[in-house]
Amino acid sequence: MRFSEILGQDYIKSHLIHSAQAGRIPHAQLFVGPEGCGTLPMAIAYAQYILCQNPGNENQGGNEACNVKFDTLSHPDLHFIYPTVTTEGVKSKPKSADFVQEWREFLTAHPYAGLFNWYQTLGVQNKQGEIRVEDAQEILKSLALKSYEGGYKVMIVWMAEKLNIAASNKLLKILEEPMDKTLFVLIAENEEDIIQTIRSRCQVLQFNRLADQVIADELVARQNLDPRNASKIAHQAQGNYNKALQLLHEDGEDALFEKWFVDWVRGAFRAKGNAAAVGDLIGWSEQIAALGRETQKKFLHYCIDMFRQALLLNYQATSLVYMEPKIEKFKLENFAPFVNGNNINDIFKELSDAVYHIERNGNAKIVLTDLSIKLTRLIHKK
Repeated sequence: MRFSEILGQDYIKSHLIHSAQAGRIPHAQLFVGPEGCGTLPMAIAYAQYILCQNPGNENQGGNEACNVKFDTLSHPDLHFIYPTVTTEGVKSKPKSADFVQEWREFLTAHPYAGLFNWYQTLGVQNKQGEIRVEDAQEILKSLALKSYEGGYKVMIVWMAEKLNIAASNKLLKILEEPMDKTLFVLIAENEEDIIQTIRSRCQVLQFNRLADQVIADELVARQNLDPRNASKIAHQAQGNYNKALQLLHEDGEDALFEKWFVDWVRGAFRAKGNAAAVGDLIGWSEQIAALGRETQKKFLHYCIDMFRQALLLNYQATSLVYMEPKIEKFKLENFAPFVNGNNINDIFKELSDAVYHIERNGNAKIVLTDLSIKLTRLIHKK
């Protein structure tokens, strides 16, 4: 991955290049940014620039044999840690090394993909991914070996907020006593979910969402899309290149989430003063509860976004509205009047609480049924 292949983020590219050229390479860095903004591709490009000793600003030339190894993500001095779950092939104590082939294929095909896409690759079902202490032990083992090229060893920890307590404590000890010529790049979407003692030992770089024009230009150049449609998709993607590709190919989860959301709010409207319709909400709750927990959490975050869009439309902030529901006879402008200043805080709280309880292995059917009944009351609040 060359710096020239990274979308936008020019200031961060320049900072990383100039600091590396000057020999100022912190032993631990934390890249923080939302999904689809390029934190992981940037980390790989940075590792390639350092390990292959590439000159100039375009990350080419230098050690060509080294650059070829990066094309397949198989450089022996480049290591990855990422969330995993038990599968049919790995029934206990899963670690990143158990899924290295799947990881390379996933990353080669979808460098801007998010955590949910990776979980789909693994087939998480009702499990929740995390980075376990076994991975931290693998870090120690990998970094104890002499570097293959005689230079730096780079450890990229993707989705560092998924480190469990045991893994966090073990990683902290490594960061407190770093080995010579070892570079850690931690990548996270939610910086606050990483323990403070680890964050305090990292140099933090904040990534912004990609500009609409950057995404639109890439869609025109790489996907042969006409400029008008490219601009429309870029606006809907909200700075997330991964989502832009899903919208383009219509292979994301949003279409299914939209159907579940519309069925849900329609059920909530019918349930007012109609005890029989409550059965529809219970049926809906059972349907969603049968899905994996990661899908449930992703869907509830989608619901939060949908309510936020309705609120913006209700208060005439149309320039900020990017969602365009495609379900027949459901129009956001007709739904918007039911989302207002009197109920939005309670709706957000109930949705956030539901995510919290599902994340902590609460009974999904009970959590979602309770949420649905509360929505019936809140959505009619004047």
